[in-house]
Parts: sequence; structure tokens; C-alpha cells
Amino acid sequence: MDGTEGNAGQPGPAERSHRSSVSSVGTREVQLKPKHQPYKLGRQWPELLLRFTDAPADHVAMDEPSLQFRRNVFFPKRRELQIHDEEVLRLLYEEAKGNVLAARYPCDVEDCEALGALVCRVQLGPYQPGQPTACTLREKLDSFLPAHLCKRGHGLFAALRGRGAKAGTGEQGLLNAYGQVKEAVGSDSEHGASLSPHYRAYLLKSHELPFYGCAFFHGEVDKPAQGFLHRGGRKPVAVAISLEGVHVIDSREKHVLLGLRFQELSWDHTSPEEEESVLWLEFDGDNEGTPVNKLLKIYSKQAELMSSLIEYCIELNQTSEPAAPQENVSGPTAAAGSPPPPAQRPPLRRQGSVVCSRLQHLSTIDYVEEGQQIKRVKPKRTTSFFSRQLSTVQGSYTAGQPTDSLEQG
Repeated sequence: MDGTEGNAGQPGPAERSHRSSVSSVGTREVQLKPKHQPYKLGRQWPELLLRFTDAPADHVAMDEPSLQFRRNVFFPKRRELQIHDEEVLRLLYEEAKGNVLAARYPCDVEDCEALGALVCRVQLGPYQPGQPTACTLREKLDSFLPAHLCKRGHGLFAALRGRGAKAGTGEQGLLNAYGQVKEAVGSDSEHGASLSPHYRAYLLKSHELPFYGCAFFHGEVDKPAQGFLHRGGRKPVAVAISLEGVHVIDSREKHVLLGLRFQELSWDHTSPEEEESVLWLEFDGDNEGTPVNKLLKIYSKQAELMSSLIEYCIELNQTSEPAAPQENVSGPTAAAGSPPPPAQRPPLRRQGSVVCSRLQHLSTIDYVEEGQQIKRVKPKRTTSFFSRQLSTVQGSYTAGQPTDSLEQG
């Protein structure tokens, strides 16, 4: 289960930027609070899986959690730029790299190549003309690029079929980007060349991704109906929630379906007692030129966790981190009295970029308000039931407590 935890004590950079996480074979994760006892949570793991996942009972009985060291979801990106400890930077780099290679962070080809080039620099050392060659990179290409960009043997069709791939992607593009990696001046230490500048460069590039540092949840959304008699069905998605907003990512096609800041949405969830567990996202849009409210229905047994996390992130931004709401995808904001971060361009908005929303791939409920009545546009289904607004969010992040002895976060 993807879960998160609240603020904790801050004894050092590693403890501030990372927290322990329990993960199962089924890739369900829980980020632990400092007061959590991993052994006790491990014993309650089957109970958590039954409540917050769709795993069959026999899989739950056989599943065994593992304790992992993960990035703290609530650690602001701008504070990462103030870290100088090379080992902490390495931990952040390794986690970001793992998410990119697993396509958990969808990236355009150009960004994948730039990030892969930095991995080449870390693993292979400074670029030397002729070493390595495109052929030698091909042997371990999946160490530098996501797997769906490393597939071979399907010719032009594979390059044109989507998922951000294009002709020429692969070892040659990676090699060209590797040759453009700049070496930092004065980065030598008594133990050899420091890798901190390259770790930091990787993190800066990763910060351009709007879903960097998110907690991930599993769910499904309705597909748009296709044809006169064909119903759309559902598609699996990952819901990424951070301090800044919510992104819905197509789990198969590796691209963003919807990206919203908290200022752009309302939300609620229905519990299993009412109907199937659903997270509802409401946002502004248009229908054939008419401004409408759009409702997206996300089916997930983790709807309660997602709703609580959204509420907690908004509350955290409003109270403990006054500068956080201004932090955006254009880049981190320097804290008062700290040196400004290196200049960086805003995230690319290329035509067809994988980080751009694809509302045409979603089936939403559209409606407009007429006085006290709701006029449904299409399809003729549920109307909005939101009473919670961004300006009136109250409460704390306390959802998901299967027993009195366990605080689920």
C-alpha cells in the first residue's frame, strides 16, 4: 500500500529526507512514522492487505513484507538543494534513478537520455571519445534507460507505437547525451573525484518532473466509450500524490492522463459501505466550448488513503510550510538566506509530451450549475456531492487505522 506519514524530528539530513517503508511483493507500500514498530506492522500486514488492496486471500496469506529505506514524501524539493552530504545525495539519486528506470516517473525520450547520461557518468566515469561505444552501451542499456525504450527487434513499428518512443532512441542517443555531460570544476576530494555534482544534477533534472517525490497508489479509471455498442471498460492507473498536487498516470502506456495542483481541484471519496471504493476528483474544463465541472472517478481500495493524504498535504502546506504552495514545477524556491539554486529551465512542454494531461483518454462526468440545480451534460450519471473546499480543509492525516495499535499513514 502506498501510504505516508506526518512530520517527525529532524536529527540529520538523512533522517529528514528519508523514512523507512514497508513494501510487499505486490508493490504495495506503507511509509512508516518514527513511532511505528516495523515488527508489529509486519504482523498486521495481512490485515492491511485485505483492507486496502484487491489481492486474493491466498496471495495475502503468502505475502511477506520487506523493510526499505525510501525518500520522505513530505521532504520539500527545495530543501534537497541545500544538502551537501554526498551519501545522502547518493541515496536520493538512487531512488530517483530507480523510479525513472522502472517508468514509475514517465519521461520524454530526451529527458530519459539526459538522465541516463548522468547515470553513465556516475557508473563509467568521465566521457572519453570512443569509450564506451554505442555497441558496448547496448549490452547494459537497461541500466541507463527505462525498459520500454530498450526493446529491440520490432523495427519501425516499435519506434512509432507510442510510449514516448521514437526512431533513433537507444544507445546512440544515450551516447550523444553522455558526451555532453559537463564535469564540475574543483570537485576533487582526498579520496578521489566527488560524485556529488552529478548526483545533484540528476536530482535537479528529476525535479522538473511534476510527480517527483510522490507517494504512489494503485487504481483504475473508466475508458472512454468506443463505437456505438462498445463500452470502454477500465484501465489501470497509478495515482501520484505530492505536496503540490495529484497526477493520474497510465500504468501501461507510461504517460500522464491528468495533472492537477491542489488549487485546481476538489475531491472526496466513497467508502466500501456506500459503494465500491472510489476517489472523486473535480476540476474545471470545457465541453464543446461550454465551461463545465468535470468529475473523474478513480476506483481503488486505497481511496480512503489517497483522500487522507490529499487533505494532509494541503494542511501541511497551509500551516507548517508557508512557502510550499508557491513551489511549483518550474523549479524549487531557495530558502531565505540560502544561495540561489543553479539556474534551470522550466519543464518542457513538448508536443505529445508524456507529462502533459490527456483528457481525451479519460471518461469524465461533465456538468454545469444552474442556480440550485445541476444540469448534467454527459454522460447522464452521478452529480457532484462535494462539500469540502480547498479554503476550508481542516483535520489531520489520520485515516486508515485498522487497529488501535497501528497508525496507518
